[in-house]
Amino acid sequence: MTAADTTGLRFRQDYFSDPAAWVALVSLLDDTFGIDIDPLRELGGADPTSMPFGWFTDEGVLAANLSAFAMPFVLNGRLVNAAAFQSGAVRPPWRGRGLYRDVTRKALAWCETQGFEAIILYTDKPDLYEPYGFRSLPLHKYVGAAPMSEGVATSRSLQPRDANDLALLQVLLGNRKPISETLAVASSPAMFLINTQFDPDVRLSYLKESKAVIAWKMPAAGHFVLLDVIATEIPPIAAILAGLGIEATVVETLFRPDRVGWSGKALSYEGGTRLMLRGMEEVSLDHPAMLSPMADF
Repeated sequence: MTAADTTGLRFRQDYFSDPAAWVALVSLLDDTFGIDIDPLRELGGADPTSMPFGWFTDEGVLAANLSAFAMPFVLNGRLVNAAAFQSGAVRPPWRGRGLYRDVTRKALAWCETQGFEAIILYTDKPDLYEPYGFRSLPLHKYVGAAPMSEGVATSRSLQPRDANDLALLQVLLGNRKPISETLAVASSPAMFLINTQFDPDVRLSYLKESKAVIAWKMPAAGHFVLLDVIATEIPPIAAILAGLGIEATVVETLFRPDRVGWSGKALSYEGGTRLMLRGMEEVSLDHPAMLSPMADF
């Protein structure tokens, strides 16, 4: 297969500790996707397991990048030792030179040496990854009538950029129980924290009695959307509604709600991107499910 044209470029990996290289990555992702990951520096930093692969110009411009990191997740009740790919991009002047194919191969080789049994990624270009053995997983949310609020509880809003709130979030994220037995991340604090910055409609609340962080939205009156719950023991939706003081008629969960004491109807989730899996070819989801958007990467 044709080698990449790397004229005028130099390869680097494992460069997140270099402030200039980090700025170059922030610039690449902002220019390519319009997202700003720089707030991660205030939220505990990038995932410590991250391994970026990139081609740089002599002036320090990042022409092409792909990052891998550990993303253990639960699939059908089993903890999977998995990696994830993210931040894949090539600047327009360097496209068509095989650079993305090159960093993809390097990332796959690194994952193999690390012993990961599977790799997952989100993409709106599934055809790009299918030649490398990735396949799309069907994604489903759940919608149904809201249960009656149950119990008496109190809650308060959380602000991840507040030092005390961030410390609380980091403790709970480090000891969380996966939100579902069918499909859920087991640990990914950095992704949860940066996703709180991407969507202004996401609300974070701390239920004091349950010691649980609730990530939620209210897109319309009576319509409660539950994105994620961070806790060692996950409270039921009835208790969550009581703690938040919400009167809901409809509940929507963006994960399979097998651990929140409620059931709804599974509906296909069309989020614009596909969740793809490499490895474990013989495995399919036992039930309709999706990863929480707070784990999006």
